[in-house]
Amino acid sequence: MADDAGGKGRRTFRKFSYRGVDLDQLLDMSTDELVELFPARARRRFQRGLKRKPLALIKKLRKAKKEADEEFSISYKPVKHGKPGIGATHSSRFIPLK
Repeated sequence: MADDAGGKGRRTFRKFSYRGVDLDQLLDMSTDELVELFPARARRRFQRGLKRKPLALIKKLRKAKKEADEEFSISYKPVKHGKPGIGATHSSRFIPLK
């Protein structure tokens, strides 16, 4: 607890898991094993089979993901001061010039 309050310790990132199964295990699973973890509506969709359009989309996404470069994306929205927030009244928007 002292490590958390001090802020000097290394930050641990949250490990992704879906329904109690870690990401590494999910990637190693076959499609049939993975479908068993899905809710009923998704299981039904996979059981009936995917049509040509969804399969083409999945194929296209896999190709795009493989070819895409790694990039940095900011994980928070920078604060912009000076504008009224949500719920500001009409009169509070007035900012005197002098």
